[in-house]
Amino acid sequence: YVQPLGEFSPARRKIVDLTSEFLGDYFGLKVVTLSPRSLDSVPADSQREGVSGRQILAGYIVDRMLVPEVPADGAVLVGLTDVDLYPEPSWNFVFGVANLNARAGVWSMSRLGFPDDGPGAFRECLLRTLKIATHETGHTFSLPHCVLAQCSMNGSNSLEETDEGPLDLCAECTGKLCWATGVDTRSRL
Repeated sequence: YVQPLGEFSPARRKIVDLTSEFLGDYFGLKVVTLSPRSLDSVPADSQREGVSGRQILAGYIVDRMLVPEVPADGAVLVGLTDVDLYPEPSWNFVFGVANLNARAGVWSMSRLGFPDDGPGAFRECLLRTLKIATHETGHTFSLPHCVLAQCSMNGSNSLEETDEGPLDLCAECTGKLCWATGVDTRSRL
């Protein structure tokens, strides 16, 4: 399940829809996009004003908003927002986080570009979103960061690293994912 969180411009909403569709193909599972959920209930101690505006503590979203709502018939619940995220007070930001045990994660499009600025900007933001989405959703299937090869499960701390990284998994992580989801490796490839 994909849970849109907050409000989105029309271009960003289209990215949400395309990302949900892509996640279904990527993971070989049916994806349901839920109705958008407001972030107005996030308490003051789980948000702050960052350089570019409002930031929300990613762990609050995952642990307090998503983990309790993981549907019984779903493999995972992942949230997608346009609000900037941070993982702890000492960090500037994070693209996304996931709980490897509780089947929930969240990522943000806040720093991934400006899709309303035209077709090229839309494609750039979409590709970055797909890379972050597949990475964080991979974590919800208990995949750790990969250090064996160039892989979607490599860590990324900057847009440069995200842009240089691949969209797909290495052979090792593909095997782990197929084991976790029950999807046939050949069908996925």
